[in-house]
Amino acid sequence: MEVVIVPDATAGGELIADTIASLLSRKPDALLGVATGSTPLPIYRALAAKVRSGAVNASRARICQLDEYVGLPVGHPESYRSVVLREVVEPLGLSEASFMGPDGAAEDVQAACEAYDKALAAAGGVDLQLLGIGTDGHIGFNEPCSSLSSRTRIKTLTEQTRADNARFFDGDVEQVPHHVITQGIGTILDARHPILLATGEGKADAVALTVEGPLASVVPASALQLHPHATVVVDEAAASKLKLADYFRATYATKPAWQGL
Repeated sequence: MEVVIVPDATAGGELIADTIASLLSRKPDALLGVATGSTPLPIYRALAAKVRSGAVNASRARICQLDEYVGLPVGHPESYRSVVLREVVEPLGLSEASFMGPDGAAEDVQAACEAYDKALAAAGGVDLQLLGIGTDGHIGFNEPCSSLSSRTRIKTLTEQTRADNARFFDGDVEQVPHHVITQGIGTILDARHPILLATGEGKADAVALTVEGPLASVVPASALQLHPHATVVVDEAAASKLKLADYFRATYATKPAWQGL
């Protein structure tokens, strides 16, 4: 696991957008896994700016969802399909045909989960998967004590996660669904390059446990320790509880340019 400490969220977004740009230059039809929430927005803004300026050609890129609420009506503005189309697909100038995600409105949710896992594999696998982290250490919606080998499946949200997400539902936690479809931890680890971005002091404990704590299902993000090419990008606030912060800074400062992110 590589840990990169950046000054702030904007710098983190630029760094990761550069990494995506480099990937697309090598593999124009790369499958990019995207996360929702406020944390990855600087990435999407930076990447869209590169597309508008002509610095990046994303015309053949493919986009896939990390997770989806269960039970929201099709077209609901806070369904993750709607959010990804609005915040990623449209700003990059892509069509909906470039996008794939699980069906949170399916009558048979389990079948929808299995179908999505198979669809990701049939598409050649995820080349780069963006991740956020919850205050309890969850990635995707793999809540604490999720199986580290889990595949795409339905999960029940913790009350903490529902409370955290209420801001997207006019502050009303009762509007936040209780269930989601999420890529499992095993599915996430199938990605060739998972990149986790964490910003703000509120994520500092979760980041420290993920990076420096033991591998444990109670901190799902710690499973990234198992991946041969996982990157954790954190701003100074989110890095504030890392004991090895100075070592991570020194390592990145002396990293050979040919290694990339």
